[in-house]
Amino acid sequence: MSEKILETEDLCKYYGSGENIVKAIDHTTMHIQRGEFTAVVGRSGSGKSTLLHMLGALDRPDSGRVLIEGKDVFSLKDEQLAIFRRRKIGFIFQNFNLIPSLNVWENIVLPIGLDKKKANKERVLDLAQRIGIQDRLEALPNTLSGGQQQRVAIARALAAKPAIILADEPTGSLDSGTELEVISLLKTCVNEYGQTLVMITHDETIAQMADRVLEIEDGKVVSR
Repeated sequence: MSEKILETEDLCKYYGSGENIVKAIDHTTMHIQRGEFTAVVGRSGSGKSTLLHMLGALDRPDSGRVLIEGKDVFSLKDEQLAIFRRRKIGFIFQNFNLIPSLNVWENIVLPIGLDKKKANKERVLDLAQRIGIQDRLEALPNTLSGGQQQRVAIARALAAKPAIILADEPTGSLDSGTELEVISLLKTCVNEYGQTLVMITHDETIAQMADRVLEIEDGKVVSR
């Protein structure tokens, strides 16, 4: 029996007040199993990104809890939370968030260095090879195509071996051919490294590649 790695309990996040209140996340209880690829779908403004930010402990809820490996993450002080997040979660953002002054290799190993650890050179090289950027390791981000930058962002998220990968529309700026290639690659890497993947997507084709699809509507999450 697989274990829950990520859970929410009665999670709420509201914006505004009175008649203008927006219930971005409204009393949501859900769980994600270890090793599962879960796609989160929903219309624009349905609360997908808000949910992902709270799952990744980037944003605090108004009420309710987020549990990672059984630990209530928002019970941690800010500094402890930052360390916990860095060790447990890899993020892939739609706009890549690469550091322009660092080359590809330096961008990939940056989270490992922030944790005062030494990168496993063989593992990073293997990852770069698998992701198809092994010949661009010394290049700066602005010399890369959108697809290559996305691959660097994926390698960075995977390199530190976090238990959970959270991806927010990670292929939003790619053409459809590159998009499917990147998702297949991400899925393969996550499977091989035993990681858990939660991905926001508006693309039904990508959602169909997931083990499970959660739909979010009016701040509430339902299985599909």
